[in-house]
Amino acid sequence: MTAELVRGQNHPLSQARLEIRVSAGAPIVAGATLGDEQGKIHGVEWVAHPGAPTLPGLEVSRQAAADHRLAVDLDAMPEAVHRVSVLLALPVGVGGPTRFGAVPTPFVAVTGLDGVEIASYTVTGLEAESAVVALELYRRQGAWKVRAIGQGYAGGLADLFTDQGLPQAHQLAGGINEAVAQGVARSVPAPPPRTDGDRSRQAAAPALGPDQSGPAPQGAPGPVPPQQTSPYGTQPPGGPGQPTPPNSPYGAQTPGAPGQPAPQPPYQGGTGAGDPAQPSTSTSGGPIDYSHPRRQSAAPPPPPPTAPPAQPGQPAQPVAGDATGWSMDERLYNQVWGMFEDLARTAAAYRSAVDFADSRMEKELDQVLSDPRSRIGGQGDAAREAAQAKHSQLVNQARAALDRDIAQLTAESDVVEPALPPAYARWDNPAWHGYRVPMEIPMALRLGDLHLPESADLRIPMLVRLPLERGLWIDSGRDGSLDGSFTDAHDLRRLAMDTAVAHAARLLAVYPAGEFTVHVIDPAGSGAQALAPLVQTGVLAAPPAVGAAGVADVLARLTQRVDLVQMAVRAGAPDSLPPGFDTSQQLLIVNDFPHGFDDRAVNQLRYLADEGSVVGVHLMMVADREEAAGYGPLLDPLWRSLLRLTPVPDDHLADPWVGHAWTYEPPLVPPGSQVLQQVLAQVAEARAKYR
Repeated sequence: MTAELVRGQNHPLSQARLEIRVSAGAPIVAGATLGDEQGKIHGVEWVAHPGAPTLPGLEVSRQAAADHRLAVDLDAMPEAVHRVSVLLALPVGVGGPTRFGAVPTPFVAVTGLDGVEIASYTVTGLEAESAVVALELYRRQGAWKVRAIGQGYAGGLADLFTDQGLPQAHQLAGGINEAVAQGVARSVPAPPPRTDGDRSRQAAAPALGPDQSGPAPQGAPGPVPPQQTSPYGTQPPGGPGQPTPPNSPYGAQTPGAPGQPAPQPPYQGGTGAGDPAQPSTSTSGGPIDYSHPRRQSAAPPPPPPTAPPAQPGQPAQPVAGDATGWSMDERLYNQVWGMFEDLARTAAAYRSAVDFADSRMEKELDQVLSDPRSRIGGQGDAAREAAQAKHSQLVNQARAALDRDIAQLTAESDVVEPALPPAYARWDNPAWHGYRVPMEIPMALRLGDLHLPESADLRIPMLVRLPLERGLWIDSGRDGSLDGSFTDAHDLRRLAMDTAVAHAARLLAVYPAGEFTVHVIDPAGSGAQALAPLVQTGVLAAPPAVGAAGVADVLARLTQRVDLVQMAVRAGAPDSLPPGFDTSQQLLIVNDFPHGFDDRAVNQLRYLADEGSVVGVHLMMVADREEAAGYGPLLDPLWRSLLRLTPVPDDHLADPWVGHAWTYEPPLVPPGSQVLQQVLAQVAEARAKYR
């Protein structure tokens, strides 16, 4: 399993022969330096660079490129070498970017000879720097480890080599830049564009607007090269230009790629790329249009200047909707993602700084204790006090920066939260008092709040795109309680069912009338009290199914629905479904699983979890995994396919980009509030008019 490092984090290396892979979106120079125990370079012969690419146990690339592979053999390193620093730099004098803030974020991975990644690091936080020490392989007590460094230098390679104690730093940096420039000059230029009328190589300007269904909104700019509507469209909650991690914490929808449109069910109108029913955009004798039929081709307008500019030295005043987007909902959605990213970054920087301070103090204390003469007496005590003082200074500086950033984010949250539309708002938000059944589906839905230990009072809305890409699992197990306060299984199950009803009510409320249908399986009738708001208002498709017969009937109907839609799609005729076919999104709430389920029903449930979301049939499980342990590994794919949520605060949502464990809090209705009944009553009234 790959260790995704953050700045200052280390990881052991079990192999001696390694490959270091560097990926960047622009040509960069990759090299390496050999250092002693203190990290000092003894001479230019200890530096591997394009002009001298080979050293004992080390070989680097010979010119600038967007991707590099460095070969390392730790067993072949001289005994005096204790550190191997991997450095990256932007080429000088070739007309390219001069700072890392203008290029995509570099990504570095340490792999074995078989290509399996051992550790990786995304070098974030670079702006004016033109050279950076990305990774460091270091020897400690006879074993090698890798550490993420990310130390940048605005002065380029000269400052980097000077910091590592090389006297000839400026001369060596100049020689490397000259060698890289000569390599670029020797490279074969790209062929000139064809002018012979070869239409197959000429892309036409997109004929449709940003939604590929008509002209762009009034006032929008004309067609430009394709780009994402959201600045966070193709990356994790981590930062623009960074590779997407698995299982992004925001809803663990992965959340897909946050900011990208979730796939629409094929039968809801329109066909995707590659669908036989999709008409060709090319015409006889005309140019071929290679643009994706659903890709936006116009940039979203910038946010309106609603806030006065900040005074020099003062933080900018937060404004709701202060992000790019075509609509206020999209701007708020992007702003929430920006807040999440900012909190992740500042917490990662704080933790990295604390780790660095700890490792530095440990190193200084080791140096003191390694000399027997300094272990006793005033000299040793003074060294310890000095090391601890430096540690406290570094931690205090990091904490001050963290507090400053959290204060700014808190001020932004105080402005954004009241402005959120119902789909993004908490149940106690006044937006619900003016609720009206919407005419179109919103971009996303709020499933709860997220926060970190460093900012316990700052809550970031957990938004997932609609329609849902994965089913939901409300974990009613007793292990779900963060503080272990829930020991009564009955109370926890009741709270889990209340949470499921709140989620279902929110889904019903944000969809237009008649476009979302809810089914319930409650074999033993144990959820009758929690389901009362849904049953009494009449928003369910049918009364909750009870007993084994009810379970079999509902599962058979939904399984048949999935089969029917899939056959229509595979036949290339998604519009040929039977007359009167309900094309709305379907949600199945299952309570008390596996009570009332036989082997056939379990297989049907797994089938719905695997195939249902693609054709608009979604699953919401309210279950304790331990109670279904009798099925063994048969149900493992079921649990993995669902997004796990809890009825109580829980820190199970992991962020693989920065290694945070985000605490999730469910969106429960405030005690004594009637907002849920009022919203469902309006939904039921709109559904009655729709029929």
